[in-house]
Amino acid sequence: MANNEARGAISASTIQRLYRAFMGARAALGLALLATQSLAGLMGARPTGWVALLALVYGVQTVLAWLLPRWFGGGEAPPKDRAGLSARQFLVSIGADFVLFTGLQLQDPGGPYGALFFMPALMAGALLPRLRALGCAALPSLMLLTLSGWAVISERDGALRISQAGLLGCGLFVVTLLSNEIASRLAREERAARGSLEYARQQADLNRLVIEEMEEGVLVADRRGLVRTANPAARALLAEGAALRSGAFRLDTTPAWKPLLRAIEKAFGGEQWPESGRDLLLEFGRGKQRSLRVRMRFTQRPVDGDDLCVLFLEDNRMLEARNRQEKLAAMGRVSAGIAHEIRNPLTAIAQANALMAEDLADDPRLEPLTRMVTSNVERLKRLVDDVMEVAPGIAPVSLTLAVAPLVREYCADWALTQRLPEGDASPLRIEIWRDGLLVSFEPEHLRRVLINLLDNGLRHARPGPGALRVQVAESDEWVRLSVFSRAEAIPPEVERHLFEPFFSTRSRGSGLGLYICRELCERYGARISYHRHAAPSGGPADAEANEFRVLLPRPVTPAGVLASIPSAGPDTLFPDTELHER
Repeated sequence: MANNEARGAISASTIQRLYRAFMGARAALGLALLATQSLAGLMGARPTGWVALLALVYGVQTVLAWLLPRWFGGGEAPPKDRAGLSARQFLVSIGADFVLFTGLQLQDPGGPYGALFFMPALMAGALLPRLRALGCAALPSLMLLTLSGWAVISERDGALRISQAGLLGCGLFVVTLLSNEIASRLAREERAARGSLEYARQQADLNRLVIEEMEEGVLVADRRGLVRTANPAARALLAEGAALRSGAFRLDTTPAWKPLLRAIEKAFGGEQWPESGRDLLLEFGRGKQRSLRVRMRFTQRPVDGDDLCVLFLEDNRMLEARNRQEKLAAMGRVSAGIAHEIRNPLTAIAQANALMAEDLADDPRLEPLTRMVTSNVERLKRLVDDVMEVAPGIAPVSLTLAVAPLVREYCADWALTQRLPEGDASPLRIEIWRDGLLVSFEPEHLRRVLINLLDNGLRHARPGPGALRVQVAESDEWVRLSVFSRAEAIPPEVERHLFEPFFSTRSRGSGLGLYICRELCERYGARISYHRHAAPSGGPADAEANEFRVLLPRPVTPAGVLASIPSAGPDTLFPDTELHER
């Protein structure tokens, strides 16, 4: 029961408002009581001295309690552990009413002062829990019945007074219950309203967070071009090289925004705007342009206000990039399927060519033809392997690797395959800054990345010793694997397409080498990037180098190296080719 009462209690602010309202009603009742006493005295029915004194005390107390609420607990908050009035407020209001009204009833048992108890009963029912309110109704009821019973014992006319006291007591209970039920209903409605308001506030915060985090720009503007609100993405799209301040702004203040303003005016003027939107070109001056795809939605016309237009802005460059990525993904799936179908007939061609080469070994005229077939079959096999390597749907399996010995081994194998010169004449140098560095990767894929970068670096490097340099070092939370090549800088028009598939500057290149490196790195959480290093001040011009940098992730825990090769010096790793290390 106590828990139900606590749950049904109204808030402290509502209690204080009701308390002040009841205090005003008590002041009006006190003044009315003084007025009736004065009027009765003028009409010849002079009240007794105690009745007049009690009426005067009640009138003064109610008026002062209403006019000076701070002195009588009007601003005092109820205790947090229970609902209702504080003890001071109860004594000043309901307690004072019980005492003074009981005094009036005792001084004039036949007077109409019993009806005054409806005021404290009503106040108790509205501001106190139900059990306490019923207790406040029971006290005056018992007092009235006691006085009526005393009248019967005193052989006065007590029968009528007992029935009147009973009816009055029943009325007090009914008024208390009704006022308490109304207060409980008010508490439920207030709680529901607070919940709805909190839910609406949460929804507004959530909507604002979603809109602010959207990559698509959102503007809310009226027909005069006043932008009421805009998310950060929209402000970034409308500002070229400068930060657009928060707050409302007008579209007619900047010449670059005039196309948006004209589009809004035409849309409000009745021109049909396509559902998929239109492209608008914003001219920022000095040759700077931005093409936007603009979609519009309109709010319903408010009763007193202006129509609002919601504009969704998206950079066409981002749209093209997204479409290109989708096409590349679809093309990758198709290419993987085609590569899988090509692999079997390609193997058959290679086997048939090998048999033909054995049968025609005595005919020197056909030997170049068989070598040509073999070369092109191997080239197609590499292309098929490249396509299958980056096929979607392959789940990566990361291992904890000791990177230094693996790099030494892969470089040794590659140097032997490429038949590089030995000793100081070798174009390859290795720099291991610290042994024992661990990375999270797959060893065969790490080999593929490094070999692709070495092939690409050797292809474009200037001839000479030390033209190609492999470096392993620490870089914050990463392990950096860099391949430097002394070569001409990559042109900007080529650099922006470096890691795109099927882009190559060679006529016989597949354009998949760097693309495969990027895909394999992303598969294991690594990063690959290109950097140009200029020659140091006063140094030789051929010190300029291109760097392809791979940032390899470290393992979560270094315990338990699953795949590693023991560290070895250059003599054991490269028996035929001596590579320099630092």
